Amino acid sequence: MSTEDYPIEVEFPDISVHEQSASGIAYVHTFDSGAPGPHVMINALTHGNEVCGAIVVDELLRRGLRPRCGRLTLAFANVAAYRRFDPANPDAARFVDQDFNRVWTAAVLDDTSRTSSELTRARAMRPVIDSVDALLDLHSMHEKSQPLIVAGPLKKGIDLAVRLGTPATVICDEGHPEGRRMRNYEGFGDPASPKNALLIECGQHWERSAVAVARDTTARFLLLSGVIDEADLPAGWIAPLPPAQHIVRVTQPVVATSMDFRFAAPYRGLEIFAEAGAVIGWSNGEPVVTPYDNCMLVMPSLRQLRPGVTVVRLGRVEQTVTNA
Repeated sequence: MSTEDYPIEVEFPDISVHEQSASGIAYVHTFDSGAPGPHVMINALTHGNEVCGAIVVDELLRRGLRPRCGRLTLAFANVAAYRRFDPANPDAARFVDQDFNRVWTAAVLDDTSRTSSELTRARAMRPVIDSVDALLDLHSMHEKSQPLIVAGPLKKGIDLAVRLGTPATVICDEGHPEGRRMRNYEGFGDPASPKNALLIECGQHWERSAVAVARDTTARFLLLSGVIDEADLPAGWIAPLPPAQHIVRVTQPVVATSMDFRFAAPYRGLEIFAEAGAVIGWSNGEPVVTPYDNCMLVMPSLRQLRPGVTVVRLGRVEQTVTNA
């Protein structure tokens, strides 16, 4: 599938006005209410071409949103990649040197022999993220798929996703072989820690509806955390909840070992194959098959194809939760 299939329906905001911040970290704004409460963070631009989160964070900063208790951080992460965005080659702005969302282990961040644009930025943001209690990381997807929550493998992440109530699909997984995501970093990925995080895949990168999902989930996350009141939010951000949420447990990633990988059909994501053994693609000429009945494809895409990249995850629905 080519990028021409996905028109750019949204305006990319000029975020240069947000570069200077009291935190001393460019594009990372922390506001302290002075009253007890959690430190809540809304993060955008983990990937430079995922604009829906940037639109939301830009809107909240321009609105002057402040927490009524605790602290609130509003951040743009991979600004260097965002600045490289070219509508003629929109997928190229995902990152500069490496995926910003695959560097989040203490060992990697501490290893000063390793350098990249993304590691430099992650190291600069790390002191703030180390102090965050609740993180919402706003993303979008290569292909036009229904929005979903990436809740991580732990019960606390699933419970938070269910409390949020939307989107309708909750993905529980261990992450990527290529490296750890921010939402799994340190306390977020520790079952003994009260820290928690969610990653929202709001829709296809440049579709208008992804912005609506980003606004809705951000509004609900902030209200759930208790740091703001509903009157503090822009009108119309909160959308109706889906009737139910489906909890999907990812059992395994399918990782490309070379550039010779192709899917059997133009999958968009959340397709379910009723019987084990269904051929979903070919890797180095060998068939890739579903390992069990009722196998779901999670975020299939070849747009970032290279050896070591997860091209799809395989999972199954393990629970359905009805929204009251």
